[in-house]
Formats: sequence, structure tokens, C-alpha cells
Amino acid sequence: MRWSWKVATIAGIPIRIHATFFLLLAWLAWAARGGGLREVLGTMGFILAAFACIVLHEFGHALMGRRFGVVTKDITLLPIGGVARLDRMPRRPPEEVAVALAGPAVNVAIAAVLLLFMHLSPGVYDFGDPLLYQRSFVAPLFLWNLLMAAFNLIPAFPMDGGRVLRALLAMRLDYVRATRIAANVGRGIALLFGILGVLWNPMLILIALFVFLGAGQESAFVQMRTEIPQSGS
Repeated sequence: MRWSWKVATIAGIPIRIHATFFLLLAWLAWAARGGGLREVLGTMGFILAAFACIVLHEFGHALMGRRFGVVTKDITLLPIGGVARLDRMPRRPPEEVAVALAGPAVNVAIAAVLLLFMHLSPGVYDFGDPLLYQRSFVAPLFLWNLLMAAFNLIPAFPMDGGRVLRALLAMRLDYVRATRIAANVGRGIALLFGILGVLWNPMLILIALFVFLGAGQESAFVQMRTEIPQSGS
């Protein structure tokens, strides 16, 4: 990916950071400046921890894919999250389900570890405290991982839930038709997000656009990949 730099290689997989990620950090630091240096450092620390969880999420996909012979070319951090660039997705539906669910499973596992840590520290983490998620570092990270797992399980491309839906449909239908149906479901969810964004939170409009474009791109990519061998015959 252009404008990205490799910062590490883990388990044979290059980790890259896109230039726009640093713009996100700069913008968040600027937004937190009113709280002083401590607020800025706290915000930066949480964002870096949250993106470390995103990297682990992507490694869940990558390492599960490796079991099925899928090669991960690299993992790139962007302001919107992480992208694991796989050379292909498994065509057998059970394998695609396993690869898609591996990422959210990592977030659930991280959340479980953080919850256990908080339960083992009752003098520090009081779940009856209404300000717990404002005063704590671990509690918001626990919530972040739960939300990330839940968001990625929405049955719409490009989220993992869209791939799970496509794989389940492909157990009964051909791959292209399964992709088309899953993409249409994703477009419907994008429309719902757009309506909620107009009525409630404008941020949902951006998510709606992200989901709508992701659904279209996945459908077009699968259709093109299917037609290429036919054009060369």
C-alpha cells in the first residue's frame, strides 16, 4: 500500500503503518490538549493500546488463514483500523467461516483477560462506579474489544460478519450468488446506518458509506475473478 512503512515483521508477516495513521494521532493529541500533558499522554496511550488490539485481531485472521494455506502479505494500520492483505480467501465455506471468526475471537479473548484482571483487582476496579470508564485505562480497553468484536460481526462486507454470511450461503448456493446476496444484505444495513445517522449521529453516515462501498467492491471483485478464466478460454 502506498504511503505506508514497514515497522516490524512478526511471525513472518510485515506490519506496516499508513501515513494517515500519524494524522489521526496528531488530531487526537490536539483535541486532548485542553486537559494538559497528562490527558494527551493518556489519550495517546489508549489509542496505541487499542490499535495493538487491532493488530492482534488481524493476526487472528492471518494465522487461521495460514492453517489453510492462505498467505498474508502484510498487515497495515489505517485510521479506520487494520487491514490484513491475504493472497486469497479460502473457497471452502467452513474454512472461510473459521478465518473470518478468528479476528473477533481474538477480541473476545482479550476482553475476557481484561475482565479477569479487573475482577482480581477489586480495590482498583469497582464495577458499581459510574465513572469507571472515565477514570480507568483497562475498563475502556475491555469495552473497546467487545465493541470491536460486535461491530465486526455485523453481517455486511467488508466486516467479518459479511464473510461469515457469504460462507453460510455458499454452503447451499454457488459462490458468486452467495456473494451477491451477502452484498445486498450489506447494502440494506448501510441504508439503515444512513437513516440512523441522519436521525441520531452523523458518524453513522460515514460507517454507512464504508459498508455500502465495501459491499459493492466485494461483489464486483468476486464477479470479475469468476469471469477472467472464461474470457481467456
